[in-house]
Amino acid sequence: MITQDQFNKEIELIIANAIREDVGDGDHSSLACIPAEATGKAKLLVKDTGIIAGVEFAKQVFAYIDKDLKVETCIKDGSSVKHGDIVFYVEGASQSILKAERLVLNAMQRMSAIATKTKEFVNLLEGTGTKVLDTRKTTPGIRALEKWAVKIGGGENHRFALYDMIMLKDNHIDFAGGITKAIQKTKQYLKDTNRDLKIIVEARNLDEIAEILKSDGIYRILIDNFNYQDTKKAVALIGSKCLTESSGGINENTIRNYAECGVDFISSGALTHSVYNMDLSLKAV
Repeated sequence: MITQDQFNKEIELIIANAIREDVGDGDHSSLACIPAEATGKAKLLVKDTGIIAGVEFAKQVFAYIDKDLKVETCIKDGSSVKHGDIVFYVEGASQSILKAERLVLNAMQRMSAIATKTKEFVNLLEGTGTKVLDTRKTTPGIRALEKWAVKIGGGENHRFALYDMIMLKDNHIDFAGGITKAIQKTKQYLKDTNRDLKIIVEARNLDEIAEILKSDGIYRILIDNFNYQDTKKAVALIGSKCLTESSGGINENTIRNYAECGVDFISSGALTHSVYNMDLSLKAV
């Protein structure tokens, strides 16, 4: 997995690029009608229900725009919120608050939606021991924010990108000439390049699971698009040889059933690609 330093760098890049995109050579609306010396205060108002996420990110945005902006946090990341709640107040130069407004809202609305959906999945798995994972099915350019939101919602992060874990999926296997060849080539590659990366291998049926188990050093088997009965058989076949992960169209109606099959993890792209933004506003006070 990526290091905290790598993750922090991703966040810094997101902020810098978003401000470049949104502000350009200046916020001319504010510059035109608000004096540079004017100060003000605004509140982050919740107009929805769910799990709030992105408070700490918002603080980083405000600091990037203007280190003299002051944020008073009323509700922390990961907390349940309802219509009418005030998450934080920000005070300082009015132009600076307005310059940061859209990035803060865009990020927090999406992050809160993801955290809310993740928390729903986590609650559905209560008592099973199965953990929820995200995927790489994220919005290009803001993956770090979306994976951060999953963590805030109580889920866990899968690999961050292509570089921090080996994941041999169906196309890799087919292009490599089969499961065993793909695994052998992968191990040789890791040896030749002196890399220490965990290996996950996708299985499409029970025969492929049996073939995967002939190779040592597999971190996790991805049990992809199996029904409940075959998932139970797969878990029994794998035993304690490696970790197990179910995936493939799993939703709030089926996730508990897959967890009860005994898998260690359930991954869901829906956490990040199928959410509706939480309704939030930044209002002057």
